[in-house]
Amino acid sequence: MSEALVGPLRLLRTRTYVWAAGGIVLLAVPFYLDRFWLQAGLFAMAAAIGAIGINLLTGSTGQLSMGHAFFLAVGAYGYCVFASESGDGLTGLGLPTWLAAVLAVLVSGLAGGLFSPIAGRLRGAYLGIATLALIFIGQHVLFNARDLTGGFNGRDVPPLSLFGLTFDDSEVVVAAVPFGSAEKLWYAGLVLLLGCGLFARGVLRSRPGRAMNAIRDHRIAAGVIGVPVARYRAAVFVLSSMYAGLAGVLLALVFQRTVPDYFGITLSLEYLAMIVIGGLGSVSGAVVGAVFVSFLPQLLTRYSDALPLVSAPGTGGIAPGEASRYLYGAAVVAVVLFLPGGLVRMAAGRRVRTDQGEKR
Repeated sequence: MSEALVGPLRLLRTRTYVWAAGGIVLLAVPFYLDRFWLQAGLFAMAAAIGAIGINLLTGSTGQLSMGHAFFLAVGAYGYCVFASESGDGLTGLGLPTWLAAVLAVLVSGLAGGLFSPIAGRLRGAYLGIATLALIFIGQHVLFNARDLTGGFNGRDVPPLSLFGLTFDDSEVVVAAVPFGSAEKLWYAGLVLLLGCGLFARGVLRSRPGRAMNAIRDHRIAAGVIGVPVARYRAAVFVLSSMYAGLAGVLLALVFQRTVPDYFGITLSLEYLAMIVIGGLGSVSGAVVGAVFVSFLPQLLTRYSDALPLVSAPGTGGIAPGEASRYLYGAAVVAVVLFLPGGLVRMAAGRRVRTDQGEKR
């Protein structure tokens, strides 16, 4: 075998081993870690799904969106309305929960479709300001449409049932390990994240992905060569909204209760931070950024007693949530100044330099 083929084959074999080892570790996690870590992982999975969606929109097509949290709220509350029974002043349709999840994602896409004519014609800061209005509209509806959302107190989330398995806290013993809602949802989250990641990767590597990148890099040139710019922008906005809706459904299932305060502008800014830190236009970058931003406040909360300056609210130190925003805010600035491609591009650059060193 020629030396030109040895390096690529070795790299492919190494990647295969790494992916296989990572998959085995992720499958084994519910058997060894406690509920805190499982919930943290589930929050990261939901964040990664939503980050992939906004990365398709902002990173790959160049459309700034400040309203991603609105579509997460549509997915979360849509699931509650479709799956819950009516009662206690709350509206519910009582549909099968798996169907409610599908319909919630479709309704999120429909909400994005209603906004897509605007998204297809605006760009840059103008689109960002327009999507920001969605946050204010959404917050008003969430707090005042009490029969749908439960108002300030939110509403309970029915557990998902699929193929006769209910993803609630009723324990199912697997290999002498009791599986509750977090353990069951762990595998559902893995399947959803894998499916969303593969689909987005397929889109980016196909003709639509090339058209999206052309629109991002040079809108006028893309139109000259025949790319329907407005149509693509509108379609990507709908797709991004559906990703956000699915992330909202998963978040609702993990939280087991929806609260309007969560779906505010801070959440939208966190999603923008995820894709900037991880790497714009990259599926793996969205996942890495989502893990970084979603894990950070939970780790600070978990270990606040052992960390300097970080303490519980009202005790004189910096609250974990506030400290985490300072840290990933600083990370955004550092990435913009020194690592424009994000953490994923930095890792890829190191791998290329290592391979070149081995060849020499």
